[in-house]
Parts: sequence; C-alpha cells; structure tokens
Amino acid sequence: MKTSTIISAVHAIEAAIIAHEVDIESLDRAIGDGDHYINIKRACEVLAGMGTELAPLKPQEALQKIGTTLLSTMGGASGVLFASLFLGMAKFFKLNNDKANELNSNLEHAAAFAYGVQSLMMRGKSNVGEKTMLDVLVPASTTFTHAAAQGKTVTEICREVKNAADKGLEYTRDLVASKGRAASLGERAIGHLDPGAKSCQVMIHAVCDLLALKAQK
Repeated sequence: MKTSTIISAVHAIEAAIIAHEVDIESLDRAIGDGDHYINIKRACEVLAGMGTELAPLKPQEALQKIGTTLLSTMGGASGVLFASLFLGMAKFFKLNNDKANELNSNLEHAAAFAYGVQSLMMRGKSNVGEKTMLDVLVPASTTFTHAAAQGKTVTEICREVKNAADKGLEYTRDLVASKGRAASLGERAIGHLDPGAKSCQVMIHAVCDLLALKAQK
C-alpha cells in the first residue's frame, strides 16, 4: 500500500459520497438522526484537502492522521467509529511493519482491514445483525480475507468484496435495529436500509473500483 493510493482513495470516496447524497440522506431521514450525510460529507471534504499533508507520510502514518482527523471533524457516533477503523488499520501496519516482507500484499491489506473492523466493533460494542455499518464491513472484510488467501487477483477480490458489501447492505433491510436512533423505532425500522451501512457500501465500491482500475494499468 502506498500513501498516494490512500490519498486517491480519499478523493474517490468523497466523489462517491457526494454522488449518493440523495440515497444516504433519505435513508437517514427515515430511521437515523438526520445528520449522518452532513457529518460524513464534511469529513470527506476535510480529508480530501489534506493531500499535501498526507503525501510525505508513510502509509501507517497517513492512516493514523486520517483517524485522528476524523475524531475532530466528523460529528456523531459515526466519527468515532470511522476513526477507530482507520486507527486500527494504522496500528496493524505499525505492529507488523517488521514482518511486511513475509506477507503477500493482498493478505497484508486484508489483515489490516480486518484489524480495523475489529477495532470498530470493539469501540461500538456491536456486531453483525444489529442493523449497523458492520453488516457491510464484516462480510466485506471476511470476503477480502478469503479471496486474498485463495490467491485471487486484485480485480477478482474487488468484485467479490463489492458483492459482499451489496448483500450486507440489503441484509439490513429486514433487521430490527438495536443501536442508535433506529433502535427506538423497533419493528418500524424494518423495510429500511441502514444509512451507515449504505455509506460503507458506497465507500467500498469507490475504493474497489479505484484499485481494480489501477490493477489493470
């Protein structure tokens, strides 16, 4: 992983989030707090403007910087959770830096993502099946790990991870929420996709499309 790729991913995510404004906002108005899109858009704008600051950093330092920036710029519970994801990935690379040459890069990246997702789970004290972003992140991470272990190409991995994210998002439709504002709605939340899960699905698609395109060059 190169810092330049991280920066490109940040810009790809920002563009994707803006393109899906209507989708995310409508979901959040239905079962969320109504400020999820505003918070995530603001965070993306800040991160997209940090290219010059991030460029000279090592990948793990860039991820660390992104995580700490999210803590101070992204409001709501999502800010802390997304920060935990990036800080977790940064910690993984720091802990395994001396072993990097022993790992297949796809496996290393999958392990880092899994570590970040686990950090988010611990921070949010949540798991799959509670109608949250984890219903997208966990299956995407698991699929990433399995595909990398099987030695699949970046293009194949990205296609499978996107598919897992799509299925995870759809899975939230029939769930009763047990976290956040949607938890107070009980069964009235059934039939609605989770806005945090939608945001994660959008981000995953953006990053996977970027990586697949780079792999084809």
